[in-house]
Amino acid sequence: MSDLKEFKLPDVGEGLTEADIVRWHVRPGDQITVNQIIVEIETAKAVVELPSPYEGVVADLLVPEGATADVGTPIISVNVGASAAAPDEPAEVEIQREISQDEDMVPAPPVEGASEPGIIGSPAPKAERQAVLVGYGVKLGTTTRRTRKASAVRPTTTTPVVPAPEPAAEPAPAPQSNGARALAKPPVRKMAKDLGVDLSTLIGSGPGGSITRDDVQQAADVDVAPAVSGLGRVAPVTSAADGVREERIAIRGVRKHTAAAVTTSAFTAPHVTEFLQIDITETMNATARLRGLPEFADVRVSPLLLVAKALLVAAARHPMINSTWDEAAQEIVVRHYVNLGIAAATDRGLVVPNVKDAHALSLPDLARALAALAETARAGKATPADLSGGTISITNVGIFGVDTGTPILPVGEAAILAFGQVKDAPWVVDGELAVRKVCTLALSFDHRLVDGDLGSAVLRDVGAMLTDPLRMLAWS
Repeated sequence: MSDLKEFKLPDVGEGLTEADIVRWHVRPGDQITVNQIIVEIETAKAVVELPSPYEGVVADLLVPEGATADVGTPIISVNVGASAAAPDEPAEVEIQREISQDEDMVPAPPVEGASEPGIIGSPAPKAERQAVLVGYGVKLGTTTRRTRKASAVRPTTTTPVVPAPEPAAEPAPAPQSNGARALAKPPVRKMAKDLGVDLSTLIGSGPGGSITRDDVQQAADVDVAPAVSGLGRVAPVTSAADGVREERIAIRGVRKHTAAAVTTSAFTAPHVTEFLQIDITETMNATARLRGLPEFADVRVSPLLLVAKALLVAAARHPMINSTWDEAAQEIVVRHYVNLGIAAATDRGLVVPNVKDAHALSLPDLARALAALAETARAGKATPADLSGGTISITNVGIFGVDTGTPILPVGEAAILAFGQVKDAPWVVDGELAVRKVCTLALSFDHRLVDGDLGSAVLRDVGAMLTDPLRMLAWS
């Protein structure tokens, strides 16, 4: 006996209110098991995969791909306890559903003796997925096309349907000249369509023979790399000569979250930004010396490491800079731990993952944590947990070749430090003019929590420690 159950969109992050349905991994009529991955969703912070809480047969997909659903909205219905129809039961089915719905599925080989192409009589074995919420990306080559049923018309005889033989092993990647679908993710397919590239003519260089963006770009022989939209999708390469004067990009995912967050922060917390130009020559020398130590042999050391350490020491000396304003409770919460956020520009937009309990890490461990954080963010695999719970942040605007900026506070944080580019500049040393390594720091803070004297003290302390790194030892 079956029982129809609806699975509601859960809150997979702190304060999640909605999510976009990126891709369904199942279709109506599919047999599913508990903890089987059924859908990819894009939240305000990350792309995650949701496992099924039920075992049974998919009755209906209640929210289509590309749509936005609120938390608590039913997104799929399942006949719990039911079983999919056996291969020898007569049934009306579709033949060759629109292939775009399967995007990166592996095409099944034709069954010998079948009357029409694309009809298969037995399912290929399904690869097992782990029942966890993960970050962005689907592992290529681990999914096979779902089972197609036997016929599009009810049989008029009692002749039993003979199951087809197991499909043969997949051949090695080769140009898809026989009409089979090339292995590529949806963003790559869109990019190929925009550039006029036929994916069936390409040999993929990615995992499992998948076609990558580089493969498409090389095939298109474009001189200028396509612009990144900031939404995790590649914008078409257009110019006035193409007759395209403007384009529209849906506001969703990370871009939508970033817009809401900075707007809320800008119009809720009264921002103040102060600037300090410093001689950072000794920090650059110390960075070079750290790279030669065996404790840092397995990690890349950059000046950002010492900037992060200086801010951690300053937060310990001035705890109010690491506080938050609780409007509902009408309380100021002073945190005696630091989850250090590092702003990162990624293909999906601006994200601020944080190092949990950074205050408790040794300098080598902090270096490894920062390196791991950067790698995770660049790969688009930062999870909601990585992106939640930050207490104070750093944005390294120097990597973009600018001196400084006026950063907007992450929501719930009292301060953010901008680290500008390091460059040679004239500087007075011991009464004489010299060429030194100079940079500009900017500290934005919430004036409800941080008065001008406290903000200035924190900025001066960070500047003093970067001018003379030995102060970090004295003040730690």
